[in-house]
Amino acid sequence: MYQTWSELLFLHWSFEPDLIQASLPEGLTVDTHGGRAWAGVVPFFMRNVRPRGLPAVPWLSHFLELNLRTYAVNADGVPGVWFYSLDCNRWPAVKVARGVFRLPYEHAEMSATLDSGRVRYRSVRRGETTPQRFEWRPRGETRTAEPGSLEFFLLERYALFAPAGEGRFRVGRVHHPPYEFSGADAPVWDAGLFALAGLPTPEGPPDHTAVCRGVDVEIFPLGPPA
Repeated sequence: MYQTWSELLFLHWSFEPDLIQASLPEGLTVDTHGGRAWAGVVPFFMRNVRPRGLPAVPWLSHFLELNLRTYAVNADGVPGVWFYSLDCNRWPAVKVARGVFRLPYEHAEMSATLDSGRVRYRSVRRGETTPQRFEWRPRGETRTAEPGSLEFFLLERYALFAPAGEGRFRVGRVHHPPYEFSGADAPVWDAGLFALAGLPTPEGPPDHTAVCRGVDVEIFPLGPPA
């Protein structure tokens, strides 16, 4: 598939590795940077989602997504993203992602506006009443992450893990140019997804915040269970 991820906000908090390890399924080991585990909330716009060789379709190919994620390593030593949840406002995308990729997508009522670089974003998961709200705009010059830096650890992830049963996982690969990111003014944010995932809710503001205006992404088929 091809997709465009745009207007991404990355909000990350650090945790004791043992806490995140306890939340992972058997077969994955928490990945750390600076002796800390990290979990992030990422709201963004999905655009031009389409299978290889086909054009984007109005309405169906454009939607919103909000995910809660952490970082892990599988038994083969592959580093990747483990998703606790992915909220989306297109039920066909939710059904396909849950059925084909076995990812924990949730249908949500979502809205977002972009005005002069400022994004206002709102999401309410079906069955819940409390909205998740975010507001942000880029701050400062854009740059790419240096290998070994915290930004590289948090942003430059090109694999995800999809459960395949009995402690096995399929690895989904993605490819895109390195993120050109900047700092962010983010006066409005929510961490309610942590509680919905059964994780402790962070008490303070994010330990790291970044914004990327967008990347074009190539999505590859899931690999065999391992």
